Amino acid sequence: MGGGCLNTGCVPSKALIRSAKLLSQMGRAREFGLREARADFDFAEVMDRVRRVVQTVAPHDSVERYTDLGVECIQGTARITSPHSVEIDSAGERRTLTTRAIIIAAGARPFVPPIPGLEDVGYLTSDNLWELRELPRRLLVLGGGPIGCELTQAFARFGARVTQAEMLPRLLVREDPEVSEAVMARFRAEGVDVRVGHKASRFLVEDGEKLLMCEEVGATPASGRPKPGGREAWGLTSPAREVRIPFDAVLVAVGRVANTTGYGVEELGIPTTRARTVQTNDYLQTLHPSICACGEVAGPFQFTHTAAHQAWYAAVNALFGSIWKFKADYSAIPWATFTDPEVARVGLNETEARERGIAHEVTVYGIDDLDRAIADGEAHGFVKVLTVPGKDRILGVTIVGEHAADLLAEFVLAMRSGIGLNKILGTIHIYPTLAEASKYAAGAWKKAHAPQGLLRWVERYHAWRRGATDPMQRSTPQTD
Repeated sequence: MGGGCLNTGCVPSKALIRSAKLLSQMGRAREFGLREARADFDFAEVMDRVRRVVQTVAPHDSVERYTDLGVECIQGTARITSPHSVEIDSAGERRTLTTRAIIIAAGARPFVPPIPGLEDVGYLTSDNLWELRELPRRLLVLGGGPIGCELTQAFARFGARVTQAEMLPRLLVREDPEVSEAVMARFRAEGVDVRVGHKASRFLVEDGEKLLMCEEVGATPASGRPKPGGREAWGLTSPAREVRIPFDAVLVAVGRVANTTGYGVEELGIPTTRARTVQTNDYLQTLHPSICACGEVAGPFQFTHTAAHQAWYAAVNALFGSIWKFKADYSAIPWATFTDPEVARVGLNETEARERGIAHEVTVYGIDDLDRAIADGEAHGFVKVLTVPGKDRILGVTIVGEHAADLLAEFVLAMRSGIGLNKILGTIHIYPTLAEASKYAAGAWKKAHAPQGLLRWVERYHAWRRGATDPMQRSTPQTD
């Protein structure tokens, strides 16, 4: 119960990141006027805390809670045998349930690429990482996506020598280039050996030492978006050279793949997509309308909050689909990468808008100007807003900085509710808070769209008032 998010994903990773962040903050003690701050820690005790956090959250997703809500929870191995029946093997007892509707919520698992020698050296994934009791001295992280980046920084802050290898020209390629640069700059400042443009070719053990052999590609293209077609499609035409990266442990974090086999999907002829997820229509129904799917197994997103969002549509459509159906709404899907600085986004970014030929304006507010960020010693990052040209309607927002994921919620609400930047500007924000960054970003947009004709008229009006009606400018009346 609780799936990957509770047991091996969101909850344990955020608990680990929090401990690592505290260590990082202690290392910055002098920035805050403190002479020294030190911490003695045992990595095994840090992992014990991670387990305690998972155990504390677990009741939210427990059999007991759902039973109290009126749900019958059966734990066992299930197989869909028809569009209206599921066979369950539970503790050696086999039974068949018949039903009007079925929802597939089978989740996903870490993708392990078929790199020669990987099985021989052994590897970690986000599934088994939490079994570690000792901090690896030299950790190799394979992958530059959100999972790889979050865990790279966390382990580096605990003192591991981390090398991060990514075959594409930059980390976090779904984000704008300046976002990737901000994260890579912080990683390098914290001692991470970031190897972008490095394609893993094979693993081997030489004289008792584990090695990754990589092809180092050449020049970096202007665009950082992933494209099919290999190095040439990226403009990486210079010859690759082989690079050797020694390590003690390797974490494979190159993405996740939906769980679509082993429970009857193939036998029922339910097709999968090119992204290897269960194919659904706009109502999250599969080839068989009585079978719906949601979450990672259905795609296109791999976030817990979007799984919950889809679950509402899947459940309502499963219950009432014969008379009333709702299309799943993906108009304002937010996500975040919990690195330091945090990266959060909703809607379009500038790279996507250009690629799709969508007209847009860009407004950027630098958080280094924000009073609370300065007071907190976190004066870095930015809020970047894309709007319809000449209008305050929001097309997308990217935030980089402290608590970016929390700050994004205001913009998600605005997009979801059709609220523009003028309304955000007119909303009172508590001073001093990081949330004021949203207001100041809206203010930057407003300044760029100030009504110049009206302002010139107002200027002339006040000049006239100063000269004609200001009591301090009047002459004293003459009397007889």
